[in-house]
Parts: sequence; structure tokens; C-alpha cells
Amino acid sequence: MIMLFMGLIRWWYSDGWLRRARIVSAKLDSSLDYFSMGLLVKTLFSPFRQISAGRTDGPIGVQLRAFADKLISRLIGAIVRICILLVGAIVIVFQVLIGFLILVFWAAIPILPLIGLVMAIIGVTF
Repeated sequence: MIMLFMGLIRWWYSDGWLRRARIVSAKLDSSLDYFSMGLLVKTLFSPFRQISAGRTDGPIGVQLRAFADKLISRLIGAIVRICILLVGAIVIVFQVLIGFLILVFWAAIPILPLIGLVMAIIGVTF
């Protein structure tokens, strides 16, 4: 019986903890890939869903209109990308915090019954 308990404790603090850490890491990698933070920063001022972003020839009025269209498209693109960057950063920070808490609680779970037993013996109630 004691060998079974020791085997469980050995697994819990070695392979079990490493598996839990890999799951937390995979979820964080998935979020980083989902939000594509690096790509959003690189293309921050790129036109947003603009069909024609090439050079425009013609009278000055047509060129000014094309310039204004490109400028507005880039401004909208920057606003949308900044919003996505902010939301992504918030999600990733929360995932890091929750992942850290999961790993800490994973380490504490086997100790909690002992803490409860000690608290019951000394008479602590909630």
C-alpha cells in the first residue's frame, strides 16, 4: 500500500506536473498563434481590407481621393489591430496567471488533506 502511495506521489511531482506544464504551455502557444501578435505589430499601419492599394494615375483630384482612401484605410487598420493587440495581451496575461495558479495548485493538492487534518485537530473552523 505504501509503495502505491509513493508511486502516486512520485508521478504527481514528476511526470504529472510536467504533463500539466505542457498543457498550460500548449494553451499559451495556441493563444499566441491565434492573436498573431508579431504579425499584427509588423502590419500595424497596413491598409485594412483595401482592394486596390497600388499607385493611382490621373488628375490631381483622383490622386487626392486615392490618397485619402488609403489614409483612412490605414487608420482603420491601425485602430482594429491595436484593439486586437490589447485584447490579445489581456488574454495572454490572464492565461499566464491562470497557468501559474494551476501549476501551484497542482503542487499543493496532495498536501491539502494533511493541512485539513492539522486544522481539524487544532480546532480551526470556518
